Amino acid sequence: MCSNQNCRHMKTTLLVVGRTVEKHFITAIDDYIQRTKYFLSFDMEVIPELKNTKNLSMEQQKEKEAELILKALQPGDVVVLLDEHGKEMRSIEFADYMKRKMNTVNKRLVFIIGGPYGFSEKVYQAAHEKISMSKMTFSHQMIRLIFVEQMYRAMTILNGGPYHHE
Repeated sequence: MCSNQNCRHMKTTLLVVGRTVEKHFITAIDDYIQRTKYFLSFDMEVIPELKNTKNLSMEQQKEKEAELILKALQPGDVVVLLDEHGKEMRSIEFADYMKRKMNTVNKRLVFIIGGPYGFSEKVYQAAHEKISMSKMTFSHQMIRLIFVEQMYRAMTILNGGPYHHE
């Protein structure tokens, strides 16, 4: 699948703000993460949601989340925001995208799903790329599930598995 040993070393992380609360999502997300780990190093890292947000404006909340997001990043990370203004891809294109990343990223490929109000300017500045999962709006819980399913699908496409059909 990879032309060199790099893909063995590349870690892929899904960084999310706030834990997943709905049980059926937790079960499905964990299942896809475990399946994906068969193909590459992949995990989900949760930044705890902010407490006492009632007194915060939307901008203040985004700024506070930004501090926590940026703190979770490491030098050398390639940062990709899951953002409505990002590039849209078909599943097969996302598989090709992952293949390229596995051959070029030396450390961590970090995909980020922001909080309820999206990302602050600081996070946009730290990002290398933006990907949109859909033109439609989904809950943050749902986007997590859609993303991990697409990651698993990309790995099966790259490995010639039966999961994906054109």
